[in-house]
Amino acid sequence: MIPTKEEWLSALEQRHGKELQKRFSSAAVAVCGLGGLGSNIAVSLARAGIGKLILIDFDRVDVTNLHRQQYKASQIGEYKSKALPENLKEIAPYIEFETYNVKITEDNATALLQNADIICEAFDNAECKAMLTNIVPERLPDKYLIAASGMAGLGSANAIKTRKVTNRFYLCGDEVSDVAETGRLVSSRVMLCAAHQAHMVLRILAGEFET
Repeated sequence: MIPTKEEWLSALEQRHGKELQKRFSSAAVAVCGLGGLGSNIAVSLARAGIGKLILIDFDRVDVTNLHRQQYKASQIGEYKSKALPENLKEIAPYIEFETYNVKITEDNATALLQNADIICEAFDNAECKAMLTNIVPERLPDKYLIAASGMAGLGSANAIKTRKVTNRFYLCGDEVSDVAETGRLVSSRVMLCAAHQAHMVLRILAGEFET
């Protein structure tokens, strides 16, 4: 039985407090890349009751994604920008979405991200990461950016951290490990990094910042 919107909101307010939940519910967060990082970020934010998620990815679900990404075997072959909202709606039935089945580029990034309060970088390509971390401060200086670097392998979970780079730029991960070197992507460590990114979103909305 799906709860009513009022029941859903009341349950969130019991856990977060009415004022904080109001901040979460009125926020729009962009997730750039819906793979191991992005799909897990989106799940955490949906559970927290974020009002709108802007989900951007051009890829399809593949069998190799299933061990660390928030998709089902029955969704193999579907575009991630379609499959992920389907799954999130089962978790948070009243969340709003903007979905884009495109690759973020220097040409379209500003238009895609202009309605977000906070932007989460969740790419698996170093060049795309660099592109976004350059564009957001330059063209969208009022936005917060939370990026990731280093979550591969079986290194200690305690090495995954959140670091404040500038007043509006945060970096999550161990900043060292690389899948090309370790040869491994393990679901638990990828999810840890994604959780750091999602948690930083919530802290920013709560007015709590890293030093």
